[in-house]
Amino acid sequence: MSNRALLEVIALDPRDAVAAQTAGADRLELVTDMAADGLTPTRDTFARIRDAVDIPLRVMLRRTDGFSAGGPRELDTLAETARALREEGAEEFVLGFLDDQGLPDTAAVERLATEIEGCRWTFHRAIDHCADRGALRKQLAELPGLDTYLTAGSAAGVDDGLATLTAEAARRGEPGYGPTLLVGGGLRLEHVPGLRRAGVAAFHIGGAARPDGWSAPVSTDAVRVWREVLDA
Repeated sequence: MSNRALLEVIALDPRDAVAAQTAGADRLELVTDMAADGLTPTRDTFARIRDAVDIPLRVMLRRTDGFSAGGPRELDTLAETARALREEGAEEFVLGFLDDQGLPDTAAVERLATEIEGCRWTFHRAIDHCADRGALRKQLAELPGLDTYLTAGSAAGVDDGLATLTAEAARRGEPGYGPTLLVGGGLRLEHVPGLRRAGVAAFHIGGAARPDGWSAPVSTDAVRVWREVLDA
C-alpha cells in the first residue's frame, strides 16, 4: 500500500486545474469568489475543468460567505445547484453549515447529503468555527458519504491548531474520527514534517499554490515544491 500523502489544491478555472495536476496534485477543490472564502462554481466552470483534467474534483456547495445555509429558499436553491452539478458529472463535494449558536445545522447538512447520496464529500472548515468540534463529529458520524474533514484545528489557522490536529490524528478510527483529516488553512511547508509524523496524510492548499496572490493562476512551481516535500 502506498503511503503517498494526498495533495488537494483549490482551482478556480481550467488553467488552475491543469497547472495543479501537472505539478502533482491528487485532487482539486473547485470554488469561485475567494473574496467570500470560496463559493459554488457554475455548472459551466465545472464542466470545463472536468474536461481539462483527469484527477478527482470536489465541488464546493456554498452560496454566501460564512457558515450559514440561509433560509429554506436559499437551501432549496443550493439543493437544485447540487442536482445540476451531479447531472453534469460531479461525483464529489464540499459543504458544511452551522446555526446561530455555532452548532451543526444538521437539517441543512442532511438535506444536501441526501441530494448528493452516493457521492463522497468533505465537511469543510466550519468545524473550526463550531462550538464543540468533538460533538459535531459525533452528530455527523452516520451521514452517508462523509469521508473527510477539512480543518486547520483552529479558526485562527494551523499555527494555533497544531495541538488539536495532532490529537485528532491520534484518534483515527474512533467513533466520529473515521473520516480523513485533511489539513488546510494557513498551512505552510514547515508544518508538514510534524503533521506527517503525527499521522496526517492529506493536505489542502489554496493561497500557497499562488505566490503572486489570488488574482494570479496556480503556480506549477509552487505546487511541485509541495509535492516534493510531501513525498520526501
